[in-house]
Amino acid sequence: MSAGPENRKEPSLGALVLATEGGEFSPPGVEEFFFPPIVDGITKPMVLAVLALLICVSFYLLATRNLKVVPSKFQFAAESIYDLCRNTIARDQIGSAEFRPFVPLILALFSFILVNNIFGIFPVIYFPTLSHIGYALAMSVLVVYPVYHIAGMRKHGVGRYLRNQLFPPGVPKAVYILLTPIEFFTKFVANPLTLAIRVFAAMLAGHLLLLVFTLGGEYLLTEASLALKPVSIISWAFVIVITFLEALVLVIQAYVFAVLSASYIGAALAEEH
Repeated sequence: MSAGPENRKEPSLGALVLATEGGEFSPPGVEEFFFPPIVDGITKPMVLAVLALLICVSFYLLATRNLKVVPSKFQFAAESIYDLCRNTIARDQIGSAEFRPFVPLILALFSFILVNNIFGIFPVIYFPTLSHIGYALAMSVLVVYPVYHIAGMRKHGVGRYLRNQLFPPGVPKAVYILLTPIEFFTKFVANPLTLAIRVFAAMLAGHLLLLVFTLGGEYLLTEASLALKPVSIISWAFVIVITFLEALVLVIQAYVFAVLSASYIGAALAEEH
């Protein structure tokens, strides 16, 4: 009988025990992403999510505590992130007339996702929180989804908003029989799901790759024949390369999530579909 999640050791890139069957390498799978509770049902991903929130809040409070005309490096970093979220993402995607109320949301989403993704390559932690799809779904379905629909309904009214979303202008009426269900599925079902799946899939795949090459290198060094032991160096070299690639991907995924969130808000506020 296989051991349940409560009996499984917590995995990490630095302390995973390689499971072998008859001397053969057993690659890690999705079971490595399920953790036993630390205490009273609280798991490592929950702790990391709260830690990420505290890091984001502390970072911006400290960076804005003593603002100067000539910014310090800390203030410059915070201002650069704010400028990216305000001007490059929110204003460009939502429009210069209506973007300002949504800047805090875009900044919060980008910062929170970025910190949680960085945990995947951060020493000791080595786990991206968003490799659990529930966290990505919570931000997409419980935060972004209601924000852009409510924003659109407040501006246009419920009836006009639904008409803009489901009945694009300039289309023959007979086509609406096919087009309207597609628009409904896209705007009210697919958009929030795909928004969450993008970042979840990227973090899950990247972390699995790191596990495979790390444990593969350990196996080649400790279990393989003498002739194959030098190959472990190649495996660990891939770990280094993938870590740098993952560092790029985790920033891109935070940016993409923020951009798509802003684009959905912009589309909801637009006068026409």
